[in-house]
Amino acid sequence: MQHVNLGGTGLMVSRLAFGAMTLGQGTLVGDLVNNIDQAAADKLVGMCLDKGINFFDTADMYTSGQSEIMLGRALGAKRDDVIITTKCGFRSGDTVTASGLSYRYILSAVQASLKRLQTDYIDLYLLHIPDPHTPVEETARALDDIVRRGYVRYVGYCNYPSWQAQKLLDHQKSAGLAPLITAQMYYSLLGRDLEHEYIDFLQANNLGLMVWSPLASGFLTGKYTRETPVPAGSRRAKFDFPPIDVETGYAVVAALQQIAGKHNATVAQIALAWLLAKPVVSSIIVGATQPAQLEDNLGAAQINLTTEDIAALEEVSTFAQPYPAWMQAMGHDAVVTAALAG
Repeated sequence: MQHVNLGGTGLMVSRLAFGAMTLGQGTLVGDLVNNIDQAAADKLVGMCLDKGINFFDTADMYTSGQSEIMLGRALGAKRDDVIITTKCGFRSGDTVTASGLSYRYILSAVQASLKRLQTDYIDLYLLHIPDPHTPVEETARALDDIVRRGYVRYVGYCNYPSWQAQKLLDHQKSAGLAPLITAQMYYSLLGRDLEHEYIDFLQANNLGLMVWSPLASGFLTGKYTRETPVPAGSRRAKFDFPPIDVETGYAVVAALQQIAGKHNATVAQIALAWLLAKPVVSSIIVGATQPAQLEDNLGAAQINLTTEDIAALEEVSTFAQPYPAWMQAMGHDAVVTAALAG
């Protein structure tokens, strides 16, 4: 398993991370119900450890905290050998204060996660979603405090627009606070929005990129077809998220099938390999409910796509650039470009 430094830090993480969102028994979100007990969780986590994965991702709201509990138990004595990521921000209780990114909530949330994970520290703590009701200065102070207290080692965020993440980063820098080191964002062949300008933002700030839902919630496994657009029992049958263009999806899956045949691989492995080929991607979060599914996903680490493979996938998944992105090329003045070229 290949490892990389996460963002501008010395923290070494595996290119594939295990997503523990599926762990637990009960409602995850909406009509989506998890049904993985501790024995099954132990097996999945053990498989990851055997394959060299050292990066494990969970959150306080996954199956009402059961995900953190099961992950902590499954890691057991291996805890100090791995990197644990968890998150806060989404609702985790019934009271009005049981969500958000206030100083009060972040401190209470991280302490609760430490207990559920049965650990003295969390390697990477992420803001799960922006909080429109709390000033970024307050959130930044809370993140700095939990680092200084030793509760967590590094901090990052998920699902922030670039301007809001930049505002938080700028305040952290000016105030001498613990900085964000990574972003966890949605990115897939059916969700290439980050390529508009977000990747430039990440690289300018030396932030690592962790990818969630790399298979577009199962669509890029190839089981969704025009004949069976919503397979019975599938995740999207109960929670159609993240949003995708279905017709583009069918075309992308057809291209994936063709390339998979060349590499003696599965559709899902090729979709994951496309992301692994992106220099901006630090680590891809893969989840599973069955050992065979996890084994298949982990096999993506062994696939090296050709330049032609990547070009074919990007052609079929091409998307319309939004304004002002489509204006940017006009800034390259031909006379100046020729002069600089010498």
